[in-house]
Amino acid sequence: MTRQSGFADTGTGFREIWALAWPQILMMFLNFLIGIADVYVGGRIGRETQAAIGLLTQAMFFFQVVAMAVANGAVAAVSQSEGAGKRQRANRYVWLCLLLGVVASLAILILGLAGQSLFLSLLQVPAPLLPTARYFLTVFLWLLPIQSFFNIANALFRAKKLVMVPLYAWGLAAVLNAVGDFGLGLGYWGLPNLGYAGVAWTTFISVTAGMLFNFAALLRVGMLRASEFPTCRWVRQGIGYLLKVAWPSGLMQIVWQTGYLVLFAITGSLPTGSVDALAGMAAGARVESLLFLPPMAFNFTASILVGNLLGAGRPDLAKRVGYRIVITGVLAVTLMGLALWPFLPDAAAILSPDPQVRIQAVSYLRYNVAAIPFTVSGLILIGAMTGAGATLLTLFVTGSSIWLVRLPLAVYLGHRLLGRAEGVWISMFVSQAVQAVACLCVYQFANWARFGMGGGKPRK
Repeated sequence: MTRQSGFADTGTGFREIWALAWPQILMMFLNFLIGIADVYVGGRIGRETQAAIGLLTQAMFFFQVVAMAVANGAVAAVSQSEGAGKRQRANRYVWLCLLLGVVASLAILILGLAGQSLFLSLLQVPAPLLPTARYFLTVFLWLLPIQSFFNIANALFRAKKLVMVPLYAWGLAAVLNAVGDFGLGLGYWGLPNLGYAGVAWTTFISVTAGMLFNFAALLRVGMLRASEFPTCRWVRQGIGYLLKVAWPSGLMQIVWQTGYLVLFAITGSLPTGSVDALAGMAAGARVESLLFLPPMAFNFTASILVGNLLGAGRPDLAKRVGYRIVITGVLAVTLMGLALWPFLPDAAAILSPDPQVRIQAVSYLRYNVAAIPFTVSGLILIGAMTGAGATLLTLFVTGSSIWLVRLPLAVYLGHRLLGRAEGVWISMFVSQAVQAVACLCVYQFANWARFGMGGGKPRK
């Protein structure tokens, strides 16, 4: 038995799936806690600070599109290289991904600083929020290259199955963020009370600490050996595959984010109850985000294992493992949703004291919790195909389900047929079902393995 076949035939059952998934679930939970701490402390400082944090955190996703795209390309290239037993090629991709992500982020930083006023005006930031929003935007832009390195390094560790390293890095960032938010934001423990500036610089410090931890870990495990720094000739050969995976991934992020912004606009312009619907949607989304931490971990796990197995020349086994992860993820999250279902009104009450907002939040949650089997299965299959480098297919499926199903249906049901927010929630349910069926058809019948480095051909 060759080394590759031995690798491919072992460690692909439910035990390894869970061994890779649980640290990433905790990692996603830590990320969630960081966001909650920022919003909570921001609310204690003032509603302007809380609003600015929410607005700028969402808006910064557009500045991070390149880094997220490179991270997805990194997972595909490095996991497949590891599966093929080509460690030197994998480590050259480590260098290339980090350099490409940081250089691109530096360019975005320069453009962002030059166009701050234009960006804030496009966001239609209210005048009372402008000073706070401008301050946060400036700090977040300077953080961008550091955050890009941090996020791409996390993806690289995942691609090599070193999932505990990102967990420790996020743990360090979460602790520092909590201490800084309460200490510098509210003046606890004798620290200077800097208000919103304290929250902004706490984010900078905590992410920088996580990045430095990752940098030290990269050196420690030998992923940044000087002898494996890619030459110009290798870059010309190797960057093609990385870009082939990255650009559809980046475009998919833009399609996804703009789709959500349009959905907010559709909800905000409903004939009746638009304000309550928007507030209920925001409150429901926070509960939903906690519920969907595990699916993202299973998405990452699918990318890792499918990429490894495809690199090892086992597309048949890669496909079966993808289905195993789908079964595991759907069962786990569906059980969570069933357990939460009776308590949806209580969860909504915690987030909003307004009775009309609570009604909308519960309605939003019921449709989205009911869609769990569709949402989770689609998300995991997208992760599996991302590990194979088939991001062009995932772009087509995701973009179609949002722009050809969800948004037109939301306009028709929300504005014409029903005339209320429930029409928007139904459109979300239907689009998730369509996306899941489309993902399943593509995964089962399309030759997505051909997007891998070896073209999906079995290794003899």
